[in-house]
Formats: sequence, structure tokens, C-alpha cells
Amino acid sequence: MSDKPVKPKRPQQVYTLLVEVGRSADDGLPKGATGAGLLCYASGVDEAEAVRETVAILKQADLAPLDVTGYGTIEEREKQGHEIEAEERELMQRALDENSVIVAQMTPFFGDDKGSA
Repeated sequence: MSDKPVKPKRPQQVYTLLVEVGRSADDGLPKGATGAGLLCYASGVDEAEAVRETVAILKQADLAPLDVTGYGTIEEREKQGHEIEAEERELMQRALDENSVIVAQMTPFFGDDKGSA
């Protein structure tokens, strides 16, 4: 039955993810760092796929993902009142165009930061 509708392909979207990584042998983090926070833009048909792809790529890069927080698509973020700069939009578009994961920012963690806000 070729008349049966084909399941529509869901479009790729870009999701903003914050990934916390721990230390591993060849992770490239600065000496003395206990881990890092990575701001990533990842494409996927849904946020779960974007998270899976991001974690897989970070593991291939010898990083040790510990936790992922999703902030949604650009549209979802705008509805929440997030201001999204042109540079950030360009990186998101690049992630979409290349069907990839872009690490936009890496912030190393040092020592025990529990005392700071």
C-alpha cells in the first residue's frame, strides 16, 4: 500500500544545553581544575536526541559528562524572556546547518566553590 502516508520527518532544531563535566585523563582542562561547565548548542529532532549526541561527542573528546541541563530551543528561550545576542544566534544556526554540537563556552571549575554564590 503505497498510499499509506509516510511518517513525516521531524525537523532538526537547536537546543541550548549546559553540560557539567568532571576530570578524565586527557580532557585538556587546566591544571588544578576539578571539572568544567560547557555551554553547548546541539541539533536534534528533540531535546533528548540533542543531549545524547552531545554526551557522545564529549566522551569522544575525552571529557567526562556528569550532568546536562536543557534550556530548550531558541523559541522556547525567547518565550522565557532570554535575550539572545547575534553571536549566539550565529552559533545556533551553525549547529543547525552542520547538524552538529557547538561548544560555545567552557568555564573550568577550581577547588570547592560551595562558599561562593
